Amino acid sequence: MQVRLARLDDAEAIRAIYNREVSTSTVTFDLVPRSGVEQREWLAARSGAHAVVVATDGEGEVVGFGSLSPYRDRPAYRTTVEDSVYVRHDRRRCGVGSLLLDELVAVADRHGFHTVIARVVGDHQASIDLHRRRGFAVVGVEREVGRKFGRWLDVAVLQLLLEGDEPGLQPRPTT
Repeated sequence: MQVRLARLDDAEAIRAIYNREVSTSTVTFDLVPRSGVEQREWLAARSGAHAVVVATDGEGEVVGFGSLSPYRDRPAYRTTVEDSVYVRHDRRRCGVGSLLLDELVAVADRHGFHTVIARVVGDHQASIDLHRRRGFAVVGVEREVGRKFGRWLDVAVLQLLLEGDEPGLQPRPTT
């Protein structure tokens, strides 16, 4: 597998992965699938420090994607980003998520961010475990902040410091 920056022609593959999650799971709080136009606009708006990366198999087919987004819109948060990772349903537990998250952390580090935040629906243990294996620490749980499929949903908040040290948080592991 390879990980690379997403291109506009990846939009449909990304949309297919994302829309399946919108329609069948609680891993995203979006309720309405994206149109092709919306997906292309979303992708076109992301570059540089707020990049989208894709994982491709040996035949060049997109099997997962990840993105970095601004954490909040206020200026004091500009050194923090939020990550998102999505893996095609038939390629889970094959290392795709690890490759994507490692690349997102590397992109964040190269662009001088201090903190990466992950906000994961509380019962999505695979994503929580993925982030913890990559050095993220659980720093809180937001109780019943989302509602989808008739259920109240918690969000686990995980954090990775890219530089420095703070009590209770782990610096990024070196490899």
